[in-house]
Amino acid sequence: MRKAITITIFIICIGLVWYFLLKPQDYQIRVVAKSFPGTINQSLKSWNNSIDNASIVQLEDLKHLKQTIKSGDSTHTYIWNIFSINDSTSKIKVDVTDLNNSFKNKLLIPFIDTDFEKGSRKLVTDFISYLNKHRKEFKVTILNEEVLPNTYCACVEHKTIQSKKAIAMKDSYPFLNSVLVGNGLKLNGVPFIETTDWNIDNDSLTFNFCYPILKTDSLPVIKGITYQEFNGLKSLKAIYNGNYITSDRAWYALLDYAEKKDIKVNGKPIEFFYNNPNMGGDALHWKTEVFMPLTEQDE
Repeated sequence: MRKAITITIFIICIGLVWYFLLKPQDYQIRVVAKSFPGTINQSLKSWNNSIDNASIVQLEDLKHLKQTIKSGDSTHTYIWNIFSINDSTSKIKVDVTDLNNSFKNKLLIPFIDTDFEKGSRKLVTDFISYLNKHRKEFKVTILNEEVLPNTYCACVEHKTIQSKKAIAMKDSYPFLNSVLVGNGLKLNGVPFIETTDWNIDNDSLTFNFCYPILKTDSLPVIKGITYQEFNGLKSLKAIYNGNYITSDRAWYALLDYAEKKDIKVNGKPIEFFYNNPNMGGDALHWKTEVFMPLTEQDE
């Protein structure tokens, strides 16, 4: 009997040491979100910008982010862990810690619903509301594989971040269009972007914004514009309907699809735009064809 009591006390002590000293979070929240990891990742970063004294960093991949929020004398950290369930649903596990009152929270949480818990749940609920609103602003439809045709084009290079991609395009759109036409070049299709580098860890982006043109024997030298052959590649294809600011949601959808289907892609998306955003209108009626080239191409 005495041995059993000793073992029980030992187990309880080990449990208390783990709970108060080793347990990584004060409180954990689990929710199901009707979206795929890439959209959740970008929505978290965008939503974070609306919170005072908040910062967010991506950890080892797009499914793990650390958010820090300072309020008064307290600093709260939220570790957002995203797990894909299927093509349209993810599970989010949020580990929350108050760096200044961790021991107190762990002591009270098993017995009462603390203000810390209530505030944490409200913050996560606010994000889910933000995400649900954003989901209604665009649509992504995954299609089959397709081989893009080769074309000749005039391009302007941009180095920026994903959230500012559309601004760069908007600035170049009238410039490319008017300068090319003004120099007697004939347009030969809709404008598109060719991504040359995409760093998913820090959202940095290098791309060529291009207009297909009919190649001539003599091309005018225009500052800021280069001419190149665009070599079409076999790619996964999606249709994106929505504002071009968030067309990268289709990139993540294609990456997620490729991962689930064990298809190797190069992570350098290509987009063809069928609407001029400078003309306005309902963005849900804008059409973008989005391609994610396959790593292995047929000879």
